[in-house]
Amino acid sequence: MLSQLASSGKVKKSFAHCLDTANGGGIFAIGEVVQPKVKTTPLVPNQAHYNVVMKAIEVGDDVLQLPTDIFDAGDGKGTIIDSGTTLAYLPELVYEGVMNKIMSRQPDLKLHTVEDQFSCFQFTSNVDDGFPTVTFNFDKSLTLIVYPHDYLFQIREDVWCIGWQNSGLQSKDGKEMTLLGDMVLSNKLVLYDLENQAIGWTEYNCSTSIKVKDESTGEVYTVGAHNISSASSQIVGKLLTFLLIMIGMLQIFT
Repeated sequence: MLSQLASSGKVKKSFAHCLDTANGGGIFAIGEVVQPKVKTTPLVPNQAHYNVVMKAIEVGDDVLQLPTDIFDAGDGKGTIIDSGTTLAYLPELVYEGVMNKIMSRQPDLKLHTVEDQFSCFQFTSNVDDGFPTVTFNFDKSLTLIVYPHDYLFQIREDVWCIGWQNSGLQSKDGKEMTLLGDMVLSNKLVLYDLENQAIGWTEYNCSTSIKVKDESTGEVYTVGAHNISSASSQIVGKLLTFLLIMIGMLQIFT
């Protein structure tokens, strides 16, 4: 769909999303985002997913000491950015390093397993005060800062679970990959610039709005979580109708 819109000259081959965990919902836009400006990192070519090159990981002020080839791209490796996945999956060596650093801030906490996969604990204080940030460093000096309230999720008033997962244990074939899902992408405007084969993000208030350029007219439209211009509404309505038709066809033929 994006390729067809781009080939018709209506939009640039680019889209963006902003997932709002504060108020729910968020922003989705097709075309060139002109505001805010977003710093990007190159996509790894010839990959099935949105694959990028990670350079290092910091937990708080500490840089994890990891083998230099742990984030190699290609051959099923590298780092995948995937908003269609909820959690974040790390190779076992990385997972253990991140978890050890995080839990060292609260050595008296007792972890227990929920639903055979989530490590959870009781905690009544502010998690942002009690746990460190995790910073992913990518090619071209792009960073992704993940706050405790992003990588921890609450299942009861005083019970929190950790959103990091060991990818080697979770994958069917045992392959270790780095995959960052929407939990760590939340509250950021994420831009997929396929025209220039790059992806990037910036911390953003997803309850506000962004500005998107119409390539055919040169006009700039405001797109927000609850404020879409009339012209954009017509386009979105047509796209939603098209998607519903496609879903119906898939249900018929599957």
